[in-house]
Amino acid sequence: MNQEPLIYELSSPGRCGVTMPQPDVPESDIPADLCRQDLGLPEVSQIDVVRHYLRLSQLNYSIDGGFYPLGSCTMKFNPKINEDVARLPGFAFTHPLQDPLTVQGNLAIMFHLQEWLKEIGGFAGVTLQPAAGAHGEFTGILIMRKYHLDRGDTKRNVILIPDSAHGTNPASVNLAGFQAVPVKSNEQGLVDPEALASVLNESVACIMLTNPNTLGLFERDITRITEMVHVKGGLTYNDGANTNALLGLSRAGDMGFDILHLNLHKTFSTPHGGGGPGAAAVGVKSHLRPFLPGAEIERTGSDDAPVFHRRPPGALSIGSVHPFAGNFGVLVRAYTYIRLLGAAGLKRVAEDAIINANYLRARIEGAYEIPHAGPCMHEFVASASRQKALGVRAGQIAKRLLDFGVHSPTVYFPLIVPEALMIEPTETESKERLDTYAEALLQIAREVETDPELVQTSPHTTPIGKVDEARAARDLDVCYPY
Repeated sequence: MNQEPLIYELSSPGRCGVTMPQPDVPESDIPADLCRQDLGLPEVSQIDVVRHYLRLSQLNYSIDGGFYPLGSCTMKFNPKINEDVARLPGFAFTHPLQDPLTVQGNLAIMFHLQEWLKEIGGFAGVTLQPAAGAHGEFTGILIMRKYHLDRGDTKRNVILIPDSAHGTNPASVNLAGFQAVPVKSNEQGLVDPEALASVLNESVACIMLTNPNTLGLFERDITRITEMVHVKGGLTYNDGANTNALLGLSRAGDMGFDILHLNLHKTFSTPHGGGGPGAAAVGVKSHLRPFLPGAEIERTGSDDAPVFHRRPPGALSIGSVHPFAGNFGVLVRAYTYIRLLGAAGLKRVAEDAIINANYLRARIEGAYEIPHAGPCMHEFVASASRQKALGVRAGQIAKRLLDFGVHSPTVYFPLIVPEALMIEPTETESKERLDTYAEALLQIAREVETDPELVQTSPHTTPIGKVDEARAARDLDVCYPY
């Protein structure tokens, strides 16, 4: 297909896209050592700039443009009312260093969100500071570390992680100075209590679990697992990336977890991906509350005239992990989402996410291998092992899906499933959309049997076709050669 000229190719000396207004303050020379002369920026008209960025935006794939069942990432629709509220001037144009009495609305938002998340997770304290899921993990581990050290328990240097875990889990563990030790899953794809017992001792500081796990399965032995760790003096951490399946149905605190992070940019609707912004609230049981970072929001005064203020962190706090209150705009979106849905609506979110995942799983089960029996939660993992035997791999199936105008699932994760296709439809997709996706996957399965080269050489309808991914990784060049 014909490619539009890129913005550097349209550059012509003397063209200008904007006229700056006359300054209303005295002009000042910028020191020469602060100026770069080698930027090589294009000289283009305003219409060329607008068309360039509009075209790029149209090339991007987004949840607003199509189905995006990226397993584990929870690419759910973001209701536009959330954006409207987050852009209200009283939220968008305030500054975190303002006098608290001038930002009572902002503090009220954080207070109510904080209290709702306590109830949703089953915890005594919540911090809203962390900026993303992995940042929440790291924060939770720092809290856990401070707890053990405060008790004089310095021998605990190991954190147990299931072999199905998100890759950020061992990364966070190592970053905090601990050793990550894997726990083997059983044939059902769940944590094996016997395997856990074999590595559980007084050197274990914590077990880090995702529940439901990355296979989309609920850990049926979860209360037994958390009790086993507690008996040995360890703590329990719930990676809350998959909380979309639990809202209103189950609470991490009731399962025996001491710490939980909630991805506000996934479970509570802010768009996920593209580098942010995100937010991760971290909830803790009462014995860990003194170690929380940042400032929890408190309410004083009467019900008719409440006053909100930040309670300074105590002497045992791990300190700040992010400036001020975190990514406030994401907190506003989460508040709006929860406020609109209410308790019954949040429960319906989880129920519909589970129904959608099980429906889609049943639709493709005959064409793709489903390695773990039984119903799933909000997502499921299929395997393209059957297709690999015919010469087509999971990644090629994912590329072929692009020709159908939909995004691929997550591929090759979790690592314990060969040729994994990890699919999460979320609660917002209709039966008609799920059927369309299922038919695409079923057609691709038939193509693998009748015309495997068609799948191997895909995509065929996208602006850029099949690329040499190995060469791209070896010879990475992200700069346009102007």
